[in-house]
Amino acid sequence: MTEKELKAAFQALSPEEKARFLEIENREWLESLEYVLKVEGPERVEELLRLLDEYLFRHGVYPANRLSTPYLNTLPKEKEPPYPGDLELERRIANILRWNVAMMVTRANKKADGIGGHIATYASIAELYEVGFNHFFRGPEAGLDRDLVFFQGHASPGNYARAFLEGRLKEEDLENFRREVHPPVPGGRGLSSYPHPWLMPDFWEFPTVSMGFGPIQAIYQARFMRYLEDRGLKPKSSAKVWAFLGDGEHDEPETVGALHLAAREGLDNLIFVVNCNLQRLDGPVRGNSKVIQELERLYRGAGWHVIKVVWGSAWDELLAKDKEGHLLRRFEALVDGESQRYAAFGGKELRERFFNTPELKKLIEGMTDEELTELTRSRGGHDLVKIYAAYKAAVEHKGSPVVILACTIKGYGMGPSVMAKNVAHQVKKLTEEDLKEARRFLGIPVPEEKLEELPYYHPGPDSPEVKYLLERRKALGGFVPERRVRFKGGLEVPDEAFFREFYEGSGGREISTTMAFVRILAKLLRHPAVGKYIVPIVPDEARTFGMEALIAQVGIYSPQGQLYIPVDAGTLTAYKESREGQILEEGITEAGAMADFIAAGTAYAHWGIPTIPFLITYSMFGLQRIGDLVWAAADQRTRGFFLGATAGRTTLAGEGLQHQDGQSHVYALAAPNLLAYDPAFAYEFAVILEDGLRRMYGKGEDVFYYITIENENYVHPPMPEPREKVKEGILKGLYLFRAGEGKGPKVQLFGTGPILNEALKAQELLAQYGVVAEVWSATSYKALYYDAIEAEREARLLGKPRKPYVVEALEGHEGPIVAATDYLKALPNLIRGYLDRPFAVLGTDGFGRSDTREALRDFFEVDARHIAYTALALLHGEGKVTKRTLNQARKDLGLKLEEVPPHRR
Repeated sequence: MTEKELKAAFQALSPEEKARFLEIENREWLESLEYVLKVEGPERVEELLRLLDEYLFRHGVYPANRLSTPYLNTLPKEKEPPYPGDLELERRIANILRWNVAMMVTRANKKADGIGGHIATYASIAELYEVGFNHFFRGPEAGLDRDLVFFQGHASPGNYARAFLEGRLKEEDLENFRREVHPPVPGGRGLSSYPHPWLMPDFWEFPTVSMGFGPIQAIYQARFMRYLEDRGLKPKSSAKVWAFLGDGEHDEPETVGALHLAAREGLDNLIFVVNCNLQRLDGPVRGNSKVIQELERLYRGAGWHVIKVVWGSAWDELLAKDKEGHLLRRFEALVDGESQRYAAFGGKELRERFFNTPELKKLIEGMTDEELTELTRSRGGHDLVKIYAAYKAAVEHKGSPVVILACTIKGYGMGPSVMAKNVAHQVKKLTEEDLKEARRFLGIPVPEEKLEELPYYHPGPDSPEVKYLLERRKALGGFVPERRVRFKGGLEVPDEAFFREFYEGSGGREISTTMAFVRILAKLLRHPAVGKYIVPIVPDEARTFGMEALIAQVGIYSPQGQLYIPVDAGTLTAYKESREGQILEEGITEAGAMADFIAAGTAYAHWGIPTIPFLITYSMFGLQRIGDLVWAAADQRTRGFFLGATAGRTTLAGEGLQHQDGQSHVYALAAPNLLAYDPAFAYEFAVILEDGLRRMYGKGEDVFYYITIENENYVHPPMPEPREKVKEGILKGLYLFRAGEGKGPKVQLFGTGPILNEALKAQELLAQYGVVAEVWSATSYKALYYDAIEAEREARLLGKPRKPYVVEALEGHEGPIVAATDYLKALPNLIRGYLDRPFAVLGTDGFGRSDTREALRDFFEVDARHIAYTALALLHGEGKVTKRTLNQARKDLGLKLEEVPPHRR
């Protein structure tokens, strides 16, 4: 019987007959295996299983329980679909782009040596991009079906080269590559070094450098798309998230840290394309092994569907002839360092070192060195047909995320001193020899006498190449990348009346600023206009922050819903998971939580949905731990509120050195569009929140907020009068909380967060020595500092002198200043240079300790006693307090000052 007849006969069996047949078949296989194991031993069994695996893999069958498959393309030639495009035109377009990238970077470095840029990365990834551009990436006109594409950062010149052919950039723009401040060529815009939405807000959507940023962001963007759909904020769509990344990039923890999340949540809207050019900055990624095989094990183990695109079409005939598996076994023995040599040195090297057995030599009988050189360059990642087959399989795959591992050559086509050489990443200028070889290899019609001019090549707006790529982009919904902000503001945000109850204090009850935040958040979640847009994000500390009631109120998002009855079912704080849940409970991953924050905080631009993220985490594990991702959030104009909880080095009692934060506000200085506050009371927090919602979602400003909240309980007073002036001071960073009374030497006390209470106690202590102290709440030293440096600049450069706000606020309030903070002394010292009076700073420089708040504040010299004594010392320096009074105060206050300062202990 023929194979067709056998299949038909099997299908004709009844279910009962099939079951009996399969039972007999299974028994026969197992009996045969048992015989081999007993008679020939386990080694023979392993050999048979290997041979079975080889047979299966050659026929496109990949057992799910295998983490590694042979070093072959996942999709055999017979499973490749017909190519839907014009192969020759697309190859020409890719090569034109390679040429223009090389010219752009070389010209930039000829004009300004050391300006940098990368030639080799785009040369390796060009075809991987082009198949996407011509057949898969859906642009902004596709609406909710548009794709989000994370481009490999070091290949960004390729995006500019393509935009040049598309007519979006001019030659003058290319001439200004990496010259953003003073573009040397008139009529052109400066082009950023890498994808930076802050610098090119109409072009780039996602920053993907430093390496590792793209992958983790892509995962959480794909997840957030599902979140929006499951919660009914966005209609379901076929949109995909594509992320292009490097093989060496997988050494970054952010690249691999969230792979399990993507698999666990079944994100089949996510596709990674790994550009495996086998090289990193200094040399091979895995010279002594195979990085593609390593990555396959990693992704398969994490639950991803893996598609390998290793070999190009030139290998198909040899693989078909290799009936005995000799070539396959040689592939298995191949290491990347060896593979790199073949790409660098060509066919002669391949003949001598790769085809090094009688069986392999017979396989290539009659082949010339030139034909073997073609084999060395025939990598799957440069073969449009192989790439298309992989991409098509990826977009059609259901149930899990997909990774495509595509083998390429770094510096492909860029000449003998670049292609596959260890120096490829560092090459910024092509030599004359490289230029000539690149022109020949890429087929660029530039006369030899013009080569020294390093000319760009544009085939013309009416050329087949340009017409083709424009037609393809039109069919797929417009240009990519292109950043369109779909929500520009205008959300009906809560007004002052909504927050007014929080202006009235805690009614004599002791609460923390964290409790105040949770109460405001709970009310916001019920707000008719913004409630549905609130996205609480917690990395597994909700109970620590007193948020457990919110879990029962709005639920934790889970795409599977809740498949179990929680142990606390029936209680007011039951653990509730739901497909419509609003809270993103991330587990112990601050990086993942920040990637959530970015996805939610940029949905206004990508989808026109003004989601409002509230990320709350231990402040010590925020800006210090994930500062790079915060910087990326700033770059892409993320909006939202980042809450640093359990803040303050002396306020978080007991936790000790690794948990007590005294520096996050110093780190917050770095991002220019991050507004940073340390409120002491509920009304301060409410004012800041009201301002943030108005600015970010009412007016559409590209800022975000960092607010520290603490776990110390104390009575929160009502907002002082006049309230409008107080509100202005809260937002500008400083206001008078309590004036002094009586006559006597005057001093001004600044307090931040809970340390404001220590300043209030110091006010009372100072009164015992006849000193009139006024107490100020310093809510934001960053705001005071930015205002001061702006005032200084306006006077210096613009001839518009004005007083900094901090100086203006202090007018009429004489006396030296003592600024006490739970953070580094560097923070208040930011404003020292703008003040015309003695200024002493008390802060918490040094390592934290495990102890009570009282002990810690004594240790770091920031408690009421130290504030009062420091004020007296300043007044003594002005001759307003006697030495006798100062010594008596030291004795009264019980200060035992150590010779070694806290930061040296």
